[in-house]
Amino acid sequence: MELALQQARLAGQAGDVPVGAVIAREGKLIASAFNRRIIDADPTAHAEMLAIRAAAGALGDWRLEGCTLAATLEPCCMCAGAIVLARIARLVYGAADPKAGAVDTLYQLCSDTRLNHRVEIASGVLARDCADLLSDFFRKQRAMGKK
Repeated sequence: MELALQQARLAGQAGDVPVGAVIAREGKLIASAFNRRIIDADPTAHAEMLAIRAAAGALGDWRLEGCTLAATLEPCCMCAGAIVLARIARLVYGAADPKAGAVDTLYQLCSDTRLNHRVEIASGVLARDCADLLSDFFRKQRAMGKK
């Protein structure tokens, strides 16, 4: 999670929402990414999506079996869906997302028995650090008159 937090800080420094994600397999880092929605003007450029794409490219396979994805924020519907579709074995996330969380909070996509794959979930890892990073970012945005 520390590596995901480092990625999140990079997003914040670049002016994007500070969310970071990393993917590892067997203790080896395969991919890392941070939010680039604002930077790239791309609504799909969430940290998790970018990390999944990078990991699939690095492994040469869309199936990320045996991989763990760590994200600083609970994934949204798009990202949770991609995690399931990529067959990621384990998801570790920091802060819960009461507005868009699709793993535990609003929906439970990663554990839905109607889907063909379920993901092991560990939530709340370094949650305070992850939440504080987001809160600080949005506080500064509001002070500058941004939404």
